[in-house]
Amino acid sequence: MLANDRVSLQVEQGSVHALLGENGAGKSTLMGVLFGLVPPDSGAIWVHGREVRIADPNDATALGIGMVHQHFKLVHNFTVTENIVLGREPTVGPTVDRRRAAERVRELSRAYGLAVDPEARIEDISVGMQQRVEILKMLYRDADILIFDEPTAVLTPQEAQELLAIMRRLVAEGKTVVFITHKLREIKAVADTCTVLRRGRVVGTVPAATTSEAAMAEMMVGRVVSFHVDKAPARPGEVVLAVEHLHVRNPRGLVGVKDVSLEVRAGEVLGLCGIDGNGQAELVRGITGLSRVEAGRVLLKGRDVTALPVKERNALGLGHIPEDRHRHGLVLDMHLDENLVIHAYDRPPFSHAGILDFPAIRRHAARLIGDFDVRCGQGGATPTRSMSGGNQQKAVVAREIDRSPDVLVVVQPTRGLDVGAIEHIHRRILAERDRGKAILLVSLELEEILDLSDRVAVLCGGEVTGTVEAARTSENELGLLMSGAARKAS
Repeated sequence: MLANDRVSLQVEQGSVHALLGENGAGKSTLMGVLFGLVPPDSGAIWVHGREVRIADPNDATALGIGMVHQHFKLVHNFTVTENIVLGREPTVGPTVDRRRAAERVRELSRAYGLAVDPEARIEDISVGMQQRVEILKMLYRDADILIFDEPTAVLTPQEAQELLAIMRRLVAEGKTVVFITHKLREIKAVADTCTVLRRGRVVGTVPAATTSEAAMAEMMVGRVVSFHVDKAPARPGEVVLAVEHLHVRNPRGLVGVKDVSLEVRAGEVLGLCGIDGNGQAELVRGITGLSRVEAGRVLLKGRDVTALPVKERNALGLGHIPEDRHRHGLVLDMHLDENLVIHAYDRPPFSHAGILDFPAIRRHAARLIGDFDVRCGQGGATPTRSMSGGNQQKAVVAREIDRSPDVLVVVQPTRGLDVGAIEHIHRRILAERDRGKAILLVSLELEEILDLSDRVAVLCGGEVTGTVEAARTSENELGLLMSGAARKAS
């Protein structure tokens, strides 16, 4: 499959150049060529006016090119310093000079306002801090062309704003930034120039400041995109999911959710928002069976499922689009068609008498791939690991929405997706609501919460600080509830 078709790209020194495109448009492949991860079949690469050959990342590093990948390349049980200097450790005789290495990390951190702890272990720091470590890895190697591949896809809104500020500081220091994204607001906020790719070809290059978001979106997907979510009034029915006085611990053994109670009715979307790390993940894990509940109950259609395993909850009508598609959503070493039947492979129409029906599995995959526009070179036979992050996300969303469970717990459903895919998935979530399904939507994007939700519950410090009608609230009120500065009777 041709990922890049005669693509030409020119990036000016000392600028932020955005590369915009749908999931699977060829953005990451193009940058993989520049960083030596993907060998080009034809064409030429010029750096600082000189034609170069980049056979591997070592060649790219020698030319001053660094890359922060969408999924970070860090050793989790190493410290921040050990990750940054790995492969280029300062030495004293035959041993690594750890003191000098840590001091160099501190110097770079101070110089660029990155504020990392050189002695912290990667497994103990936030995703946003891990990304700063990736940036410091590039700066430690004296990179002056910095490639960011979908850098905000895994960040909270606050972390994303901090990253954009870091990009501006890097350019002020004389660096050049190539910014792969599909988030139009971020392009408008930080980029000087934007090149748009569609299905592997350059559609055009435009100045970011004078080109509207609507125009860039149309260039990206080839049609007019609606940024407004139209929805009919909700017609809520009976309570389908009830959480009663729930207590759940986080991975560090501390109580992450304290005495939380909420209800989701058939035919409504209950949005759940809060500053990242305030109990959303623990609540979802308690509801879906991924974590043990310390106290309280989870009721599904009136049945106590608190002690039931994940598979039994699924069989009773619970669906889950997880926050971490790699850990809880997909088996990366399986093919796409296998992942799309992962909940139902053991029953008709996908198996009979214990024998898998591969033609039925392939037909099912082909339908979902078409319905959700999952870009994959080999159809259902595509190795899931080889797909772009956005298309992996579309696969998870397609599988769970197609099951049409009675209760669908949806966490960050559009993380890593382009505007066209977001528009489609929002419509599908609302269609499930209108079919009488109960939707619990967890998102860090307040705009998404307000667009899709009928009611909004707010978490702060593991507790519900208020439940409000979405049509009668604002981002400002939600922000006060999220910070704990206000409380509202539910």
